[in-house]
Amino acid sequence: MAANILDWTDSWFEKIDSEAKSDSAGSLAARFCGEVSDGKLPFCSMPYMAELLHELDGLEGYVKQFDHMLLLGIGGSALGARALQKAFFPQQDQPCHEGPWLWIGDNVCSKTLDSYLEKLPLEKTLVVVISKSGGTIETISQYLIVREKMKEVLGDSWNKNTFFITDKKNGFLREQADELSIRTLEVPDNLGGRYSILSAVGLLPAMFLGIDYRLLVEGASAVLSPLASADLNADSLSNHPSFKLACWGAALMDSGYNELIFFSYVPQWACFGQWFAQLWAESLGKEGKGSQPIPATGATDQHSVNQMFLDGPRNKACLFLTCPSLPIGCPFPNEIPNKFSYLKGKTFGELIHAEGLGTKMALSANSVPLVEMKMTDDSEETAGRLMGLLMAATIFTGWLMDINPIDQPAVEMGKLLAKARLGASGLDSEKKSLDDFLATNREEQGF
Repeated sequence: MAANILDWTDSWFEKIDSEAKSDSAGSLAARFCGEVSDGKLPFCSMPYMAELLHELDGLEGYVKQFDHMLLLGIGGSALGARALQKAFFPQQDQPCHEGPWLWIGDNVCSKTLDSYLEKLPLEKTLVVVISKSGGTIETISQYLIVREKMKEVLGDSWNKNTFFITDKKNGFLREQADELSIRTLEVPDNLGGRYSILSAVGLLPAMFLGIDYRLLVEGASAVLSPLASADLNADSLSNHPSFKLACWGAALMDSGYNELIFFSYVPQWACFGQWFAQLWAESLGKEGKGSQPIPATGATDQHSVNQMFLDGPRNKACLFLTCPSLPIGCPFPNEIPNKFSYLKGKTFGELIHAEGLGTKMALSANSVPLVEMKMTDDSEETAGRLMGLLMAATIFTGWLMDINPIDQPAVEMGKLLAKARLGASGLDSEKKSLDDFLATNREEQGF
């Protein structure tokens, strides 16, 4: 197949001294080899994949007997599945769709959960609960409520409509699975949620919808396998596109560019922007460092936030996603008002390309460093390549920033305070902080 392209023409690569970052290629290649060997970067080497694909084959008949899948998960347990659904199963959002249906419960919203419980035919629904730790309070709280409804409707057979994706040995969901004979797939060790799209977390929902998940894996492997090689060295890493993206991203931050736009001119791939936002923000936002990812969709956001991109603070860079081979769409009719006569002889699909080119040129003209990611097509294989590229680039960017791109220490505080507010035991210091906070006189004003 033709190659996907990174267009660096408007990136300011030399102007922001990105090349200086490439001096660390040798040490980072050695570090990457070591961490792959130690099993610390399983998204790259995917040592679990052969077994997982075999398990998915065995589960396909079981999973596809259901009309609905209700996925309970949050963050990395949901964003990947939603991106794949929107990109490769858009018919669920189109008129007269007749199934299958994937529903994603990724927030604490009583109205949404009540709707699922009232309207989904639970006898035809597979409830998939995703939590690596088995203790994600937002997900587990939904599970506990859904479980009671399933018992009420399905009786003793409720567990046959329940599936867990969780740790192989530990956590509440693992205990429930062992006790109640619930089917499971595991989240491999050292595979954080934002890097888990190419595990059971993303591939089981993809299989349910009929998405070619094997092509996703093949595409990612094509990009990542050179990095997972024991022969990785300074030269091969320097020539890998993920490392060049990392050098660019790290140099941008050093130069004061603290916002990174992910502008998708592949409309059905827009949710990859949300997936990337978690990947980038949760990996790199540490120790006062990082850049804020901003998902944007062309052409929609030309009419909303693009004014800020073009004429706001000069602190923004852009990853610009395009695909020249999108469907051409319907032709414009011959009978058309004179003021729109330039559309005669053209098709609706040409409009998104013209809009994209105009926005790309406008961003560049307004001093926004930009790398175009030009996809050869909008297939699963190509999406896999994009995901592999961005995950690897995020790891290298973190290392170039001298931070750990795998952990997420700051988000734990809010989780612990929420549990303390609900009365969880063993959180004395958090409860003291809550008491102090709630005792503060608030400065409030009605409106």
